[in-house]
Amino acid sequence: MPGPLLTVTINESLRRGALVGPLLVLGHAVLELTLVLLIFFGLGTFITWPAVKGIIGLVGGLFLLWMAFGILREAAQKKADLQLDGKMQRKRGGLNPFLAGITVSISNPYWSLWWATVGAGSLLLAGNRGLAGVASFYSGHILSDLVWYASVSTAVSKGRKLFTPLVYRIVMGICGLFLCWLAVYFVYSGFGALAKG
Repeated sequence: MPGPLLTVTINESLRRGALVGPLLVLGHAVLELTLVLLIFFGLGTFITWPAVKGIIGLVGGLFLLWMAFGILREAAQKKADLQLDGKMQRKRGGLNPFLAGITVSISNPYWSLWWATVGAGSLLLAGNRGLAGVASFYSGHILSDLVWYASVSTAVSKGRKLFTPLVYRIVMGICGLFLCWLAVYFVYSGFGALAKG
């Protein structure tokens, strides 16, 4: 699902190189392992409560909206062009990719809602095969994330020369608009869930 993690992968891969994808997935994987264990031991019912869904939708949606406006403002003000000037920048500022993988994932309401519904259902189904089933589900899920984000990160990093400042700003603008749509959807869904609760 295109979202904040993909946006961070694209942006940071242009700045830091192809290792960004695997490092983001490592942080994402640690967070997901924690959640898998919590669901396996009973948290699954808690995260399906309407009040919890509502809070996740509102808080996550507002965070995504803030993130989207930042991306759109950066693209409109041509600040994004600075990332393409000269040699690839390996900036140390901000969160490192591992921590960004955790932070961006946990703040994404789609991630929480996916685990509360499809992920929890799949995990419980895999649990019918015991610990081996759960381990197989988790490792397959993370491996698919790793393959996807490593491929995106490598393609963006290697194809960096094809990203003119205008193309980069257009890509960031599209990502920003998508995040705006996702944010509005989750805020709306959050209010709906709270109204039901």
